[in-house]
Amino acid sequence: MASGRMEFHADSIMQHTNFSFVIPNDFIMEEIWNPRHYDRPTKSLILLHGLTGTDTDWLYGGVAQEMSKQYNLAIFMPTTGNSFYLDRGYEGGNFATFVGEELPEYIRDTFGYCLNRENTMIAGLSMGGFGAIHTALQFPETFSACIALSSALVIHEVAELGKRRNSIMPEAMVRDVFGDPEKLLESDYNPEVLYRKGKAAGKALPKIYMAIGREDSLYGVNQDFRRFLEAEGADFFYEDGHGMHTWDFWNEYLPRGLEWALK
Repeated sequence: MASGRMEFHADSIMQHTNFSFVIPNDFIMEEIWNPRHYDRPTKSLILLHGLTGTDTDWLYGGVAQEMSKQYNLAIFMPTTGNSFYLDRGYEGGNFATFVGEELPEYIRDTFGYCLNRENTMIAGLSMGGFGAIHTALQFPETFSACIALSSALVIHEVAELGKRRNSIMPEAMVRDVFGDPEKLLESDYNPEVLYRKGKAAGKALPKIYMAIGREDSLYGVNQDFRRFLEAEGADFFYEDGHGMHTWDFWNEYLPRGLEWALK
């Protein structure tokens, strides 16, 4: 198995940025749970970190290496700061475009992965869960599936800043990331808007897996988005279980999401 960390210049965010990677090109077949994943070409997974995180989180706290080996996945983990993986609308601040377009192109040219939509997925935890859903819906031509764990689906709360006083994000930071709260719900920052636009345009939208711990403070907003997807007739699967906003939960439910997405 090959693993490492690379730095390259990304035009969309106008900076040199890091991403970590794991590629299942050297393994012992006896260690594999289900050999059927090696009856097909290696698929690609872009795996996103949460607020205050970095590209190495899924290597050191998470199970990226084991998931790469067990599911025959080339996994790429970018660093984007506390951006919520959103485009700011100016050169140097387009984090959605970086994750959904520029990074897959760079991976394709450098590694030969992310070759087509069918074999490319996106996943993440917390802020990265929001980012996985939002990026998949903004770039449905790139991703066929999305795995969203403990997703920070806080758009409706951000639209009413009074409910964010005790948030980990200061109000000035919230405004910098999401823009004018009064315009947020009707903007493309809202995954519900992106879903409806894609559906109305007849686009092939990615299937979505969602999981959340019942003791997680984000449980309520995940229920709201689950009900939205149900009402829209989306291709998605939702489950919850005992757990908080911790690696114990994410490391248990990432493989469950992969099992569903790779069926």
